[in-house]
Amino acid sequence: MAPPPRTTVRDALSVSLTVGAYGVAFGAASVAAGFSVLQSCLFSLLTFTGASQFAAVGVVGSGGAAFSAVAAATMLGSRNALYGIQMAPLLRVRGLRRLGAAQITIDESTGVALSQAPRGTDAMRAGFWLTGAGVYLFWNIFTLLGALGARALGDPASWGLDAAVPAAFLGLLWPRLETTFLRVVAALSMAFALLVTPWLPAGLPIVATALVAFVVGWRPR
Repeated sequence: MAPPPRTTVRDALSVSLTVGAYGVAFGAASVAAGFSVLQSCLFSLLTFTGASQFAAVGVVGSGGAAFSAVAAATMLGSRNALYGIQMAPLLRVRGLRRLGAAQITIDESTGVALSQAPRGTDAMRAGFWLTGAGVYLFWNIFTLLGALGARALGDPASWGLDAAVPAAFLGLLWPRLETTFLRVVAALSMAFALLVTPWLPAGLPIVATALVAFVVGWRPR
């Protein structure tokens, strides 16, 4: 098999390092929410879906129940199943490779793979594997560094590291609000979450905002 194009390697590496470095914020936020360094690292190693990880530690850090944390993380991570449906015909993997492909099927690996379409199928496959493996490696390394750094500071909340969770969510969300319609949906979701916060347990308001997306999604545009 021919080596992947240099541009594919460059795209995969740039995305992997940039996104992986964001694991520092998760490691710090996880420790600030009360998780140990080991728990934070296992979370990244086994779960490996950034938005879902931030959601879970955010719910736990605000006093929410485990069910709320799992529900929020599951809702955000469900999009990876749709990516899997899209990527399966391209990758055509079996056995243990299929498990590996499922673990690294994320926004970035799918995005880079699809962006390589003009360079051919082999470049798309290379983009997927290089990006997914790269993000996984860097994400876990930087999760450890962030968790150790937060622990060394003592009480992370006293340094304002508990703000890493909402800041991280804004960082993940903002680039996706590309149209006025999406910005309106985001604003409505935020208003709805604030409205129901006094009546719902911690963590459930963010889950309840799915109702906004459901209602808006069914409305003809």
